[in-house]
Amino acid sequence: MTIQPSPGSSSYLPGSSGYLGMFPERRMSYFSNSYVIGLTVAAGIGGLLFGYDTGVISGALLYIKDEFEEVNQSSFLQETIVSMALVGAIIGAAAGGWINDAYGRKKATLLADVVFAAGAVVMAAAPDPYVLILGRLFVGLGVGIASVTAPVYIAEASPSEVRGGLVSTNVLMITGGQFLSYLVNLAFTEVPGTWRWMLGVAGVPAVVQFCIMLCLPESPRWLFMKNDKAKAIVILSKIYDIARLEDEIENLSVAEEEERQKKNDVRISDVFKSKEMRLAFLAGAGLQAFQQFTGINTVMYYSPTIVQMAGFSSNQLALLLSLIIAALNAAGTVLGIYFIDHFGRKKLALSSLTGVIASLVILAGAFFGRSSGSSNELFGWIAILGLALYIVFFSPGMGPVPWTVNTEIYPEQYRGICGGMSATVNWVSNLIVAQTFLSVAEAVGTGWTFAILAGIAVLAVVFVTMFVPETMGLTFVEVEQIWKERTWGSSYNTESLLERGNDS
Repeated sequence: MTIQPSPGSSSYLPGSSGYLGMFPERRMSYFSNSYVIGLTVAAGIGGLLFGYDTGVISGALLYIKDEFEEVNQSSFLQETIVSMALVGAIIGAAAGGWINDAYGRKKATLLADVVFAAGAVVMAAAPDPYVLILGRLFVGLGVGIASVTAPVYIAEASPSEVRGGLVSTNVLMITGGQFLSYLVNLAFTEVPGTWRWMLGVAGVPAVVQFCIMLCLPESPRWLFMKNDKAKAIVILSKIYDIARLEDEIENLSVAEEEERQKKNDVRISDVFKSKEMRLAFLAGAGLQAFQQFTGINTVMYYSPTIVQMAGFSSNQLALLLSLIIAALNAAGTVLGIYFIDHFGRKKLALSSLTGVIASLVILAGAFFGRSSGSSNELFGWIAILGLALYIVFFSPGMGPVPWTVNTEIYPEQYRGICGGMSATVNWVSNLIVAQTFLSVAEAVGTGWTFAILAGIAVLAVVFVTMFVPETMGLTFVEVEQIWKERTWGSSYNTESLLERGNDS
């Protein structure tokens, strides 16, 4: 007997191609619900903080060295001022997963804002480099918590058919924050207390987000799973029409029933005990690691230095070209918002990595040409072209895809802790790349450094092909089915359907 799933069953879920194909009138577009857009933008301010902090320190450090002679004389202090925010972000991301699961996405966001704003005040008022380093640690903690919370909050409030684009809005806010930091650096160059303004103004968006989040709801999925169903349904009713709302509630009920059959408290060790979760975490954490080890923050942190390495010694020209690179990064992310829900996560990542490999090969070739003793300016311009192409290919794909996929591939019970763990992998990888790029370039040459990054990008293509599933348009329950089928074989779904059919 053939079992035909009904629209209310868990095997016939909103977000699946069959469901939305049969009910196209229930498919939502990006701008069809102003309430969802409002939640997305408000949560995305966390991404703005993330991006601003990673970009602003490059300009501020020039003036910090002018004020504190001990910093000017110590490369270690300079590196510590830059990297302490990354250390804080690693701690914040690791703790952020637990905070999200225990206290909710809203409270985690509010905590991140308080810690970030406090860090901004400490930095702006720092009487010496050591207090400044403490402020950088606080800011990093806030950024780390926000980097886990914002994508999950947006994903859980988003319809499945536009979830990728809306989560990518957070990445747009990150790249927009980086671009904004370059503009702020230029704006405050002639103002007394230059670096204090650069770093202190970061507290403003944190305060704004805190005030807005006080008026916004908790994630409806988190509320539902915490048995506060009445509040969850009120929020969901503002996102979906009545017909779609019933199906979404049914979907959440199925997920809740599965979670009840598992133990309530999840520890980090539990992630590695389940083969399904090991596969999911491998895909999520691997994407986050390859995002960094293919060199994106090498480009963002050191683009002025790379431009000067290419033979353009003028500081002003280096900063101007770096500003253009940051603008390309933001523009590419806008394209990614469209592509990710039309082209697919996996295809977008693979096409992005293909372009990244080509760009890194161009960069390596340009620097090999310069190292051969040629004084031809053509190699310098080829390096700039390679840098621009790198951003053009990276930003629409490998920029948003890792963050989007990591909001989709974990069951509700594991989403916070696994999201925090994968974000921690991202920040640790970020720290390793940021702290080693100049040293590696000095040891083996800039050309070979970019060649190594190209080789890592090739490994990333193999990894994505083998381990990352396509999640475009799937509900969270449908994504869980992918891991169950990969663990137990393709017969899992058929046996599950037969059991449900016999029960009925």
